[in-house]
Amino acid sequence: MTRSQKPSVFQVGRIWDDGNTVVVSGWGIGLCASACPCHRHPIAGHLAIDEDQSGGTLGLRSFREDGCDCCEPWTADELSGVLRDLQRLAGLDAEEPLAG
Repeated sequence: MTRSQKPSVFQVGRIWDDGNTVVVSGWGIGLCASACPCHRHPIAGHLAIDEDQSGGTLGLRSFREDGCDCCEPWTADELSGVLRDLQRLAGLDAEEPLAG
């Protein structure tokens, strides 16, 4: 298995796949670990999401002419795996009570 850098995820959303189109909705993504400037708008400094419904990917737009080489977008399958793992974690019982 090859691992590559992905944009960070700070909000979990949903995924719909009707067989022709994949809609990835409600996800919040931020900078990748390298936090390269290619994802920031050159004047305004904001990030822009790049969603490919036909390819089922969600990533960050690159403002460089030659594109981005610091990270790659999340695929719908990878985001489905995140949802699956979160459901598994929610089902686990804690062995120790939370501090508080």
